[in-house]
Amino acid sequence: MDMREINQGVITEFRANEGKLSGPMEGAPILLLTTSGRSSGRPHTTPVGFVDAGGRLAVAAANGGSDQSPDWYRNIENNNQVTIEVPGASIPSTATVTSGPERDELLEQLCGALPGMADHVSATTREIPVVIFSEAS
Repeated sequence: MDMREINQGVITEFRANEGKLSGPMEGAPILLLTTSGRSSGRPHTTPVGFVDAGGRLAVAAANGGSDQSPDWYRNIENNNQVTIEVPGASIPSTATVTSGPERDELLEQLCGALPGMADHVSATTREIPVVIFSEAS
């Protein structure tokens, strides 16, 4: 099974069960992120782990420790207007890439909250981008 199939299963379960997931994802803080494809302009939805950092949702573009950023991150670089889905809400948002001490602090929180995140970070020499979302006005 490839990642697209796995992600589609998570998306379907998330939407059918108000954000509650089973199996290895059970209890994990997950949101659904919909970006616009940088070439196609079509919507692409991806489940991502997040932390709530003082009312702001933050995610890491770890891509499983790959030396390349995930597609969703490259889409955000092209168009930072996204939609995030959390249980009970679909929220048009603006994605902002963090830097410096803010990025480092948020990445530390993500590593503490998400199983495997620290392994993803240590698997690459690439600086893992951290993105925060604010509700679009």
